Amino acid sequence: MSKRDYYEVLGVTRACDDGTIKSAFRKLAMKWHPDKNPGDESCEQQFKEINEAYDVLKDEQKRAAYDRFGHAAFENGAGQGHGFGADFGSTFSDIFEGIFGMASGRTRATGRERGADLRYNLEITLEEAFNGKTAQLKLPTNVTCEVCSGTGAKPGTEPIQCRTCAGAGRIRHAQGFFTIERTCHTCQGRGSVIETPCASCGGAGRVTRERALEVNIPAGVEDGTRIRLASEGEAGMRGGPPGDLYIFLSIKPHAMFQREGADLYCRVPVSMVTAALGGEFEVPTLEGARTTVKVPEGTQTGKRFRLAHKGMPVLRSKSRGDMYVQIAVETPQKLNKRQRELLKEFDRQSSQDTQPETAGFFAKMREFFD
Repeated sequence: MSKRDYYEVLGVTRACDDGTIKSAFRKLAMKWHPDKNPGDESCEQQFKEINEAYDVLKDEQKRAAYDRFGHAAFENGAGQGHGFGADFGSTFSDIFEGIFGMASGRTRATGRERGADLRYNLEITLEEAFNGKTAQLKLPTNVTCEVCSGTGAKPGTEPIQCRTCAGAGRIRHAQGFFTIERTCHTCQGRGSVIETPCASCGGAGRVTRERALEVNIPAGVEDGTRIRLASEGEAGMRGGPPGDLYIFLSIKPHAMFQREGADLYCRVPVSMVTAALGGEFEVPTLEGARTTVKVPEGTQTGKRFRLAHKGMPVLRSKSRGDMYVQIAVETPQKLNKRQRELLKEFDRQSSQDTQPETAGFFAKMREFFD
């Protein structure tokens, strides 16, 4: 009895794509599976035919051969489609891949493993955050072995394909309706084994070295800023790609300035006389210059003066924040006899006009008790 056309078996056209073939097979396999039709030999035969057709059409090379030569391409066992028992687990796993999102596990393992990401904590000063800097780092890390060029094998030799899993990195066992897949115990999932390891790295493909790096820190960085240096982390295992290096910045407390975003705050004490009569004083800025702040007469503690564009630079921008100078009126201490006499005379000459805030407070207090 001649075999039916594989495309006819699955109910698809020759021009259909792989997704259509898989979808058609999934529907037919669930319909004609013997477990759903116990005792029906015709269903089992139908399922074998569906399985055989799908096993050929799902494979790009087999499908091309079939399109050119038909069933003759698989005579004498060459590429023969498998029956229900021979490769049921391999074929039926495609159903679970489509329905439940399970991976089929057919991707061949390469043996290469990506290196770990590294973290480096770097403390800088507020001035360095203002100006930016190029930091010189030295950190111990795993780098690619120079002797074996990261392969892990002795020079002149190469890793060989694992004989246990044929390079797949995983081993499959059919148990009834399900196929169990586990990591190959021989190669630990890498798909290859090293028979003669490199004497320098012991087969790991990497060695520990102290590495020097230059890190460009841009002006305007804030506390907690993270800088990523791609491929500057640990070298991968057996020639795998390296990880990344993450620089986490922290800024040392400053003796004079406090920072909030791009703005700077500075608290400046002034004498009672300067606050009362007015005056001026100089304050430094982070760029190393000085600027003058004029204090009008009658200035109170807490008065804040804004110095535009004297703050921190905004990261990756030409703009700058502002600087705020807050006044703290200093009460005189350790007065001599003459100073006490003068202050008492000043107090006798004072009135509600010279101390309006004090007079207003006690007036409200009297009203409260009355």
